[in-house]
Amino acid sequence: MRLQKGRKDKITVRDIFLTLVGTLLYALGVYIFTAPNQIAPGGVSGFATILNHLTGAPIGTVTALVNLPLLVLGWFYLGHPFIVKTLVSVAGFAVFYDYTLVPLQMPQYQGDHLLASLFGGALIGIGLGVTFLGESSTGGVDISCLVLQKKFPHIKISSLVFLTDVVIIAFGAIAYQTIESALYALVAMFVQTKFIDVVLYGADVGKMVTIVTAKGDEVADRILVELDRGVTKIDSVGAYSGVGNQTLLCAVRQNEYHKLQRVVYESDPNAFMIVSTATEVLGDGFKAAEHVQK
Repeated sequence: MRLQKGRKDKITVRDIFLTLVGTLLYALGVYIFTAPNQIAPGGVSGFATILNHLTGAPIGTVTALVNLPLLVLGWFYLGHPFIVKTLVSVAGFAVFYDYTLVPLQMPQYQGDHLLASLFGGALIGIGLGVTFLGESSTGGVDISCLVLQKKFPHIKISSLVFLTDVVIIAFGAIAYQTIESALYALVAMFVQTKFIDVVLYGADVGKMVTIVTAKGDEVADRILVELDRGVTKIDSVGAYSGVGNQTLLCAVRQNEYHKLQRVVYESDPNAFMIVSTATEVLGDGFKAAEHVQK
């Protein structure tokens, strides 16, 4: 099924499939690991987990009910296809959790809370990452923060999400009457974030290095030969000194960085280097760009 024009205005079978698979993994992470161990790592599902502990209310149903007004709000401020796919995720979570996992009495892990937070965070993170690949979301805080950013563009979504999650985690510590619950929730959130990045960007994280040197040709030749990496050379002039140099741009894998550093400073001890993390590097010598969907 496709709506209107452009990739952002489409709903494809691929999107729905990824959304449902991601939502199932997300539900499994909550059901097997976090909920039975009194870990509520933020978000609407975290709030539902706390409410389930206090009142026995079903987690999937509470998640859907809390999301309903947010979905209505998002319908008017965000793209309709995005909200439709998010609705699929929200409904899928309720069905998977309350009407599949619970009735089937799937086994739950009730043991070491650190292990529960690690594996729960990993499974939830993978699920969220797969859902995001379907250009969807699991609703909740994400929708409200996106709407707020539409109204107030200067506000950072990450800050809003973090603040909301902290409030829910603090509420969990009060409800469970133990600070350990909050600490394990923070561990789960950290692991969750890392696994989202792995799914979205891959584990092939690299370094983007900018080198300002008076010996550009020598440094570039050594990088080409000793690291077998491409280099872009740009003639540059220092604004303060007025001295002409060459600026080299080079992307390397993480395990190649220290060798690059040695090559640069052996050639030019006065070189100036700026190093940043590249979450994804596409192209020759790295990940092929064929998987990018147009």
